[in-house]
Amino acid sequence: MLKSIKILHTIIWAFFVSIIFYILYSGIFDRITIFTWVSIVLVLVEGIILYLNKWNCPLTIMGKKYTKHTHIGFDIYLPQFIAKYNKIIFTTLYIIGVILIIYRSGNRGK
Repeated sequence: MLKSIKILHTIIWAFFVSIIFYILYSGIFDRITIFTWVSIVLVLVEGIILYLNKWNCPLTIMGKKYTKHTHIGFDIYLPQFIAKYNKIIFTTLYIIGVILIIYRSGNRGK
C-alpha cells in the first residue's frame, strides 16, 4: 500500500509543480489566461489543505500508517533534498509567479 501512496503522491506533486511553473511562465511572458487563474486557485486550495493538516499532505499522514520509517521523503519518489525543501522551493516560485501575474494584470491597457 505504501508503494501506491508513493506513486499517487508523486503524480499529484508533479501536477502541482507543473501548474506552479505554468503560473511562473504566465507571469514572465505575460500569457495570462483562465488556466493561469485556475492554477492559482488550485495551489491556494492545496495550501489550505496542507494548513488544515498541520502542513502535512494527507498522503503523508496515510503513508505513516504503513511504515515505521518516516524519514524525509518516505512517502514520495523524490530526491531527499527536494522532499525536504519542497514547500520552500515551490512556495517561493509560486509567490514570484503570482506577483508577476498581479503586476502584469495591473498594467494591462496602459
